[in-house]
Amino acid sequence: MSAPLPAPAVPSMDLQAEEVEAFLRAHPGFLSERPDIYRVLVPPRRLHGENLADHMAAMLAAERGRARAMESEVHSALEAGRAGAGLTVRVRLAVLALMRTQDVMEAVTHEFPALLGVESCTLAAEPGAGPGTLPAAMIRLPRGAVARLVGHGRDAVVRTAPTDVEILHAEAAPLVVRDALARVPLPVGPPALIAVGARDPSALPMRQTVSVLAFLGRAVSAALSRQ
Repeated sequence: MSAPLPAPAVPSMDLQAEEVEAFLRAHPGFLSERPDIYRVLVPPRRLHGENLADHMAAMLAAERGRARAMESEVHSALEAGRAGAGLTVRVRLAVLALMRTQDVMEAVTHEFPALLGVESCTLAAEPGAGPGTLPAAMIRLPRGAVARLVGHGRDAVVRTAPTDVEILHAEAAPLVVRDALARVPLPVGPPALIAVGARDPSALPMRQTVSVLAFLGRAVSAALSRQ
């Protein structure tokens, strides 16, 4: 039998100051290649020449870089919030249009695009409803399509890479670069959804929109139930 291999040496965690100093002297580029380390170091005082001044400048640059990154994240969050708020207002206008209409399909396909600032709005359902239960103009989907498109357990989804656009958005399909799908939970009838297609991605922001779109789907369901 061959002799067991020796266990790998475990570096000591009790480094002496002299060892750290020797390492840094042997690797002068170590800190400049790892600017995040500057954030946990105590800055030197400007008393001992340009080298220490450069060391302090590197620490300040690392902290400023982190501050810029945080500022960018905050700005992105604010922009997403504004976009979400804008969609909320547009959805409210669409719901008001549903409340006064006598023809839900007419409101969805002809009024909704302008109110929501998008290219197309359509209603689609899987087979299973009896004659006359749903509008004849509603797009017919294969069984299981709603769960596949919206997602199991989801009420709505915004898609940056839409699929089935020819079915869902018809003649507007070539213009659609982003779409949103929301379930239309009919009290009686097959699974259904509303599809909203946009040419401008900002019309359908990714954040803070799912609950608003789900509300729109429920509003459409309520309006269809009146007819």
